[in-house]
Amino acid sequence: MRRSLTIIGAAALLLLGAAPAAPPDAPVSYIGVEELKARLDRGENADIIDVRTWQEYRERHIKGARSMPIRSIGDRAQEIPQAGLVVFY
Repeated sequence: MRRSLTIIGAAALLLLGAAPAAPPDAPVSYIGVEELKARLDRGENADIIDVRTWQEYRERHIKGARSMPIRSIGDRAQEIPQAGLVVFY
């Protein structure tokens, strides 16, 4: 689990450097690995979305995460909840 959360942190750092194309429709916050782990440990529900390729997802992913490769997010945006904790890694 710790390794998976480390991957989230690394992905978050990469995404932090990316400039958004447009302001998001919903509020966006960035959380670190430790905060995510603490929230999950407290029983908070989270929709965890793995944005890597399908092959990478199949090789290893966080338990409970679902695959949504980053190139498909625009086409699948309606699948992303507008409320609650949504984590992309």
